[in-house]
Amino acid sequence: MLSPLVVSLEDQAVLRNLTTALEEELKTYTAYKAFASKADDDGLFGLGSLFRAAAHAEQIHANNHARVIRYMGAETASIVGEPHVESSFENLRAAIANEALETDYLYPTFLNATVPLFDSVAARSFQWALEGDKSHVRLFSDAIKRLNADVETNWVQVRHDFFVCGRCGYTAQSRESENCPACNLLWERFETIQ
Repeated sequence: MLSPLVVSLEDQAVLRNLTTALEEELKTYTAYKAFASKADDDGLFGLGSLFRAAAHAEQIHANNHARVIRYMGAETASIVGEPHVESSFENLRAAIANEALETDYLYPTFLNATVPLFDSVAARSFQWALEGDKSHVRLFSDAIKRLNADVETNWVQVRHDFFVCGRCGYTAQSRESENCPACNLLWERFETIQ
């Protein structure tokens, strides 16, 4: 990180928030990759696809945060430990709890801190991650309902395509519009993850 003499106190606070967000996204990326493998092992291939798509989105969020940190003249360094993996159902519950923490507390707090500074670069990175994480909450909540449903076959059990915006990480189960609802990227530029 830059010396406190070079960076204003406000920028130091934004950098701390960006670093926290980066670490959280990298931790979540690692967990979701492990959760995807567990879901595949459990024969829940659609759930595995969803975890892979969400992991890819978390990586996009991390890359966006890291880019802003570098833009502000600081360096990034993070160490991520091994994730704790349980049953696919428990992993899904953990994912919902994690995403709820980010959408209800983490990103709104970080966004509120950037608004008075007119720091549009950091605010955009936080806003995109917030919108992406909201899409994950919606998809994970649908998956848990489907796991609890007494239905022979649904998307949780069979391989399924998910679509991830390459700019902001917004994730969708199907085409929602011509453009990303979070960052306005053309739908044709979404990545397909299975």
